Amino acid sequence: MTGANMISVGTPIPNLDLLDSSGRPQRLRDQLGAGGLLVFFMRTASCPICNAHVRDLERHADELAARGVRVLLVVPERPDEAEAWRLRRGIPFPVVTGGSGTAHEEVGLTRRVFGVMRQSGTLLIDGTGIVQYALGSTLPTGAYDRTAIMRAVEALSPVDPMPDVDRETEERAPAAGSDS
Repeated sequence: MTGANMISVGTPIPNLDLLDSSGRPQRLRDQLGAGGLLVFFMRTASCPICNAHVRDLERHADELAARGVRVLLVVPERPDEAEAWRLRRGIPFPVVTGGSGTAHEEVGLTRRVFGVMRQSGTLLIDGTGIVQYALGSTLPTGAYDRTAIMRAVEALSPVDPMPDVDRETEERAPAAGSDS
């Protein structure tokens, strides 16, 4: 179930100000790959259920990469805490935190249950920056659905690694309007 105020499918993703786990500024749009970006917003890096979801993403990393989809993990901790967690767990994905406020709130994942429990969620953003899948939940068990995610990934437009190359000759096709 999508959170009441969570960003919805068909919406352009806001270009969130983020910090990577080394504390360097990042922008969400800079993380987009040609095939899209799967963003998992963890309730906290210490949440065992969120960590189980990350392990599942690790198990399916090759499958996602083969489709051109990058994975980005967003945690609410400080960058130094995020980096320690990433290193301790051997996380193969980039880990970011909110640069101004929290990235969670900027996509509508707020604190529920008396303002105490942070929501977690998953977004799949296509290569043009449009949300194609959104799932958020107060309970971390409801914030990640691999079957639905993979269905959404399969529905993305296929990535053509060499869009203007003639497959027969492997030569670059002339640009539109050129004489060659």
